[in-house]
Amino acid sequence: MNRRKKVNQILKKKAKKANDKLNPKKKPRYISKAERAKFEQEQEQEGGTYIDTES
Repeated sequence: MNRRKKVNQILKKKAKKANDKLNPKKKPRYISKAERAKFEQEQEQEGGTYIDTES
């Protein structure tokens, strides 16, 4: 790989990372099945009803 191409590749990679940091993520964080079950169990113990507002 020639020097000019390598430098351009590095600069593009840096610019892409900087741009990704500025833009917030649109997808909600993944919650595993075990964590969902644990969360629902805690909600039942508290006596409150769980309403999914992220949908």
